[in-house]
Amino acid sequence: MDLDVFVSAHRAEWDRLDALLRRRRLTGAEADELVTLYQRTATHLSLIQSSAPDPQLTGRLSQLVARARSAVTGARRASWRDVTRFLTQGFPAAVYRCRHWWIPTALASTALAALLGWWIGAHPDVQSSIAAPDELRELTRPGGQYETYYSSHPAASFAAQVWTNNAQAAAMCLVLGVFLGLPVLWILFQNMLNLGIGIGLMSSAGRLDTFLGLVLPHGLLELTAVFVAAGTGLRLGWTVIDPGPRSRRTALAEEGRAAVGMAIGLALVLFVSGAIEGFVTPSGLPTWARITIGITAEVLFLAYVYVLGGRAARAGDTGDLDAAERSATVPTAA
Repeated sequence: MDLDVFVSAHRAEWDRLDALLRRRRLTGAEADELVTLYQRTATHLSLIQSSAPDPQLTGRLSQLVARARSAVTGARRASWRDVTRFLTQGFPAAVYRCRHWWIPTALASTALAALLGWWIGAHPDVQSSIAAPDELRELTRPGGQYETYYSSHPAASFAAQVWTNNAQAAAMCLVLGVFLGLPVLWILFQNMLNLGIGIGLMSSAGRLDTFLGLVLPHGLLELTAVFVAAGTGLRLGWTVIDPGPRSRRTALAEEGRAAVGMAIGLALVLFVSGAIEGFVTPSGLPTWARITIGITAEVLFLAYVYVLGGRAARAGDTGDLDAAERSATVPTAA
């Protein structure tokens, strides 16, 4: 492509588009002209980027296309309808679509925690490397630190603290997944190691039932949210390696936007699990009642994902932004 000839041939159209964009009001004919010039300029930008990239010209046309797109689509404000759509379609659809990643992640992580718990519980030498005998007894005895941990602070502040910590862990899984998923595996291992230590120490003291009675009410939903975040992060890391039929840039943009939405949705899920951990786990309810509450919350979340999310995913919802809300994409030159 001869860039000078191309610019000379189309400069008048770009200038005309710029002039129309500067006007406050347009007639019907001018509005139609603006749309036509916007489409042509977007195609021109694509041709220049693919055939004869020029930074200055590309920058100018990119700004022009962005301004024209804003004028054509109009400014849009978020509304309660957007919130409702996100909670009933976007978020559950994103979780549902990622189920082939987070379900294996959950199964493998749970197996790892159980294996670590068995190994620690069956080997006193491993226990002694974790803490001194007196410290271990203080941790595992009736009324010890494992039991008083959940009532060590006022319920509201404890729930807020737990929610913040878990939301940060989930966000890190989602954000750091782009680094081929390696940081996600490390975060998962740390979480499963902590769980495995608790299982091992309490089982060696003959109090595994007490430990599970404290962990299960909030842990089912909490760990599910962590597994969803980890699975999504791993999927994002795999997208870097294999973007599929999409370009790597497009694939990362789409999966990254869905991951951001996932972070918001999981923060709400973790808020519920944090409330259970702060108010239900340390309560005076019998163990069966506390566990029933935890199982109910877990079942409701899974039903939410598989019913609402499955329906939205089958209808084509991916958890990404609507087409009108995404950055402008220009046609690809043939």
